Amino acid sequence: MNSIGLSYLFWAAGLLGLSGCHRIYNGKIVTGLVWFFTLGLFGVGQFIDLLLIPSMVEEHNAKVRTKLGISYQGAPLYQSNGAIAVKTHAPQTRQQLMVALLKAASTKGGKLSVTQGVMATGSSFIEVEETMKEMLKTGYVSIDNSPETGIVIYDFHEL
Repeated sequence: MNSIGLSYLFWAAGLLGLSGCHRIYNGKIVTGLVWFFTLGLFGVGQFIDLLLIPSMVEEHNAKVRTKLGISYQGAPLYQSNGAIAVKTHAPQTRQQLMVALLKAASTKGGKLSVTQGVMATGSSFIEVEETMKEMLKTGYVSIDNSPETGIVIYDFHEL
C-alpha cells in the first residue's frame, strides 16, 4: 500500500526538477510522464497535485486492495466455500460506498441501519459501519435507536 507521506516526498522531488514522481508512484504512469516532460504542467499541475495527493493514494490503494481481494479494513472479499471461492461483493471505494448508502437511505425514508446498508450495497458489516461512522462525523447524518427494536439507526437529515 502506498503512503501519503511518501507521495508528498515524491511531490517535493518536483521542486528539484523531477516532477511527476508522485503520479508514477500512485500508478498514474502516463500523466506522471507528462508531468516529468512539462515540469508539472509548467508548475501549475504540480501545485494542484499538492491537494490531490490524498485522493490519488486512496484510489491507488483501493485498486491494489481489489487486486488482492481484500476490503478497505483488510478483511477478505472472497469466502472459501469448499474448493470454490465465492465473491462476497463488488469492491468499491469509500466514496462509492457512501453514495450507495445514500441511495439506500433515500429509498427507506432517510433512515438506514447497518444491516440494511449491507443488504443494499453487498459490502461487509465492518465496511458499512465504518463508512456510516465517517458520515456521522460530517454532520449530515445523526444516530439514534429505533424505539421499537433498539436497533441503531442512522438518520440522513437531507433525505
